[in-house]
Amino acid sequence: MGVGPHEKVTPRESKMKIKTKHDRRYRIKLRLRKRVIGTKERPRLAVFRSVSHIYAQVIDDMSGQTLVAASSVEPSVRSSFNKDVRGSNKKGAEAIGKTVAERALAKGVKRVVFDRSGFLYHGRIRTVADAARKAGLEF
Repeated sequence: MGVGPHEKVTPRESKMKIKTKHDRRYRIKLRLRKRVIGTKERPRLAVFRSVSHIYAQVIDDMSGQTLVAASSVEPSVRSSFNKDVRGSNKKGAEAIGKTVAERALAKGVKRVVFDRSGFLYHGRIRTVADAARKAGLEF
């Protein structure tokens, strides 16, 4: 059911009934991915949040490669958390945004397009974006 940036949405997927929050987010995600495409010069910064963790990847959609990634599950990132910072709060999201930006800059990526993956642009998603901007990424 995954749709790439250059594939057409089938009529079945466009008329999919929205029964759950996940269905709604998935439809929004498909709609966003028609416009948000990562290239080699300007890859896509994709953010996903679960109840207890947050994940961020910088992806070149033309070659289908993930250039850098960071998540609150990684032991190297978790070790920097103290007791009030977790993957499920804004402080954890800020740490992930900063980490993914530092790793992207180390790979030579300065400009990205932001993909919120169907989530509303507030809370932890916005915090990741703001932290990545402060760390030096442009979008």
